[in-house]
Amino acid sequence: MGIELRNRDFITTQDFSKNELDLMLDVSYDLKKKFALGEPTRYLRDKTLFMIFYDESTRTRNSIEAGMTQLGGHAHFLAPAHMQLAHGEAAKDTAIVLSRFGHGIAIRHCLHGEGNKYLNAIAKHSKTPLLNLQDDVYHPFQVLADTMTIQEKFERNLRGLKVVISWAYAESHLKPLSVPQSQVLMFPRYGMDVTLAYPEGFDLMPDIMNQAKQNAEETGTKLEVSHDMADAFKDADVIIAKNWGGFYVGETEEAIRKEQAKHKDWICDRKKMEMAKKHAIYMHALPADRNREVTDEVIDGKWSVIYDEAENRLHTAKSVMALTMGGRP
Repeated sequence: MGIELRNRDFITTQDFSKNELDLMLDVSYDLKKKFALGEPTRYLRDKTLFMIFYDESTRTRNSIEAGMTQLGGHAHFLAPAHMQLAHGEAAKDTAIVLSRFGHGIAIRHCLHGEGNKYLNAIAKHSKTPLLNLQDDVYHPFQVLADTMTIQEKFERNLRGLKVVISWAYAESHLKPLSVPQSQVLMFPRYGMDVTLAYPEGFDLMPDIMNQAKQNAEETGTKLEVSHDMADAFKDADVIIAKNWGGFYVGETEEAIRKEQAKHKDWICDRKKMEMAKKHAIYMHALPADRNREVTDEVIDGKWSVIYDEAENRLHTAKSVMALTMGGRP
């Protein structure tokens, strides 16, 4: 039986089988090759995607918008402050109307406790696919690009690779849990052994961790937790060190930031990177809080693949859009 992804929502990779995710990656590679060769890929000619951004974006907005253009369609950027959402319009009404106007709805809404609920409310009433551009629980586009990047740097069979997903200190803003949560869910499904490192109290959502442990058990991979950053880096193949908010260490932003400030030594630097394997790579979803999360020496150095990772956001975004909004008639 063939794989059919047309009209499927893309909220979390957990909703898709390994074969379906493989297809997304295969199409990403094909689109990347055609982009390099300058070959047209107008698979979504005359189709429209509505993008609603509750939060700021550089890579996500531009990978989606440029991707839709390259696929022959058009993406509308919508700011909630300039929509009737600002006056309290119900998710149901927004979803029904926009899905009658076009062919897909994509939303970024990262507010803790609200984003994922809102995306699911839109998806429930939309007649077109709902694409998650990041919420407070998941960031599926990012982890698909991360997986593609790791495959490019190592090989398509990633079994036995040690990946460290580490918390790091930052001051820019309280970053969502969605990136590390998507990674701990996805990477074990591709055979990677994951070490999740963070200061005590900076846990991910319990339900997500339970799902991740189940994924690891089903694939025979390791999922370990460490509260020692340097120790976690030992013999790692891939280092992903970035901040996430400590939503379980305080009720207010002030309280969370006070707890974060106790861990300024959680920075990815040369000394820690040299504890990893010689071929180890450093990844970050960007934007990075330079010289707090990671030193310039690392993020600009021999280990870093951050710009390859960022570019792959374009190719994986195009793949998901082509497969969910296009596909066989």
